[in-house]
Amino acid sequence: MSETPLHFKTITEISEAIASKQLSPVEITTTMLARIAQLDGQLMSYATVMAEHAMAAAQKAEQEIELGMYRGPLHGIPIAVKDLCFTKGVRTMGAAKVLADHVPTFDATVIAKLEAAGAVLLGKLNLTEGAMGGYNPEFDIPKNPWNPERWTGSSSSGSGVATAAGFCFGSLGSDTGGSIRFPSASCGIVGIKPTWGRVSRYGVLALAESMDHVGPMTRSVADAGIILAAIAGPDPNDPTSLPNPVPNMLAGIGQDLQGVRIGFDEHYATNDIDTELAAAVRAGVEVLADQGAEIVEVQLPNVAEYVLAWPTLCAAEAVLAHAATYPSQRDTYGPWFRGWLDMGAKVTGADYAKANNLRAACTGHLRRVFEEIDVLVCPSMSAPPHRVSPKMLYGSYDARDPKFQRFTVPFDYNGAPTLSVPCGMNSEGLPLSIQFVGKHLTEPLLCRVGHAYERATPWHNLHPDV
Repeated sequence: MSETPLHFKTITEISEAIASKQLSPVEITTTMLARIAQLDGQLMSYATVMAEHAMAAAQKAEQEIELGMYRGPLHGIPIAVKDLCFTKGVRTMGAAKVLADHVPTFDATVIAKLEAAGAVLLGKLNLTEGAMGGYNPEFDIPKNPWNPERWTGSSSSGSGVATAAGFCFGSLGSDTGGSIRFPSASCGIVGIKPTWGRVSRYGVLALAESMDHVGPMTRSVADAGIILAAIAGPDPNDPTSLPNPVPNMLAGIGQDLQGVRIGFDEHYATNDIDTELAAAVRAGVEVLADQGAEIVEVQLPNVAEYVLAWPTLCAAEAVLAHAATYPSQRDTYGPWFRGWLDMGAKVTGADYAKANNLRAACTGHLRRVFEEIDVLVCPSMSAPPHRVSPKMLYGSYDARDPKFQRFTVPFDYNGAPTLSVPCGMNSEGLPLSIQFVGKHLTEPLLCRVGHAYERATPWHNLHPDV
């Protein structure tokens, strides 16, 4: 094994050590729980630490492995999940005071699948209220382990922080407008937003069901593929889940990129964004070419007008998702999410139809772009993590500049899979992130591209000093 501290090792490394009995699940879980207890008080990534549950799962995994009943690469691996995922007998709050006492009587499909794979669930991770942009003042706000004064990436913030800080070996996040990609980029980790429907949403608190995705957040591309393979697949409890069988997400992961057509629109990817990030993305394109990829010049539409439709769609669908408690318990919500729901309640049928038509137009433009390419490359977000203020975190909803979501929302609209990977550090010591976008159901190809990029660069090996 490498000299990397245990808590920063990859799932791939840890699983090999468990399978060969160099390390035991009980030993690893004990170490991780101690690290969380010692250090998470300063970063506040966990909403609920499930110590007893985790130790019982670790002991079970250890016994099974001793008996030769090894289940695969997640067996005995401590992970954590965003506190949107129903966990039987454990509070699932969605960072909303109105759900503070919500204790599900069943597991979400993704939880059941992780446990079937033998994973050890350490706990539930903090997020923004309702998985949108701001926090309820009565809930903890995760701190960026690279710089506590910087943004943690909004909704799946606890997942990004816990994974980057070595408080779990991987986590689950969700993405409706960027909330796997933003925290992955802000915290310097890997995130996969799968094809919409690739992963069941049964038992996952909704924000906007037509755009909600659940996916893995890890410290390497291979690790993300391992978790995605475990949670993906059809689910009779979710009729929107895709019937397609789950492929080997790591198929071809060691190959070069010969024959892979990678599209790059320099104006889309580098204009009007942070200059250090733009330079890092350009350098990333050169790395891909060196790995054998064919770089194809493409031209994306001006997505700004299409991105402006997202708040209408998301806010209106959020009202439906919270129908049991909004508007009946409106004042229980924090000011940010309450304002979001109030905005959604004012959306008319015509408003929603107009926004949905813009979504369809954006999807149509992107379909044409992908006719000539296999993968699109661009940033994960438009700048390194920005400074945060109490008003940004707790205040009322403020409309975002459309450029803020121009690299995320179009691929929530069309449900295409994306992979975010660290691509550098800026002059302030903050992580930068590159994004690969594929055609539907091409997650194995994205893992191949991302792994080839990782193999040629050092960025995924950098960790914050916690």
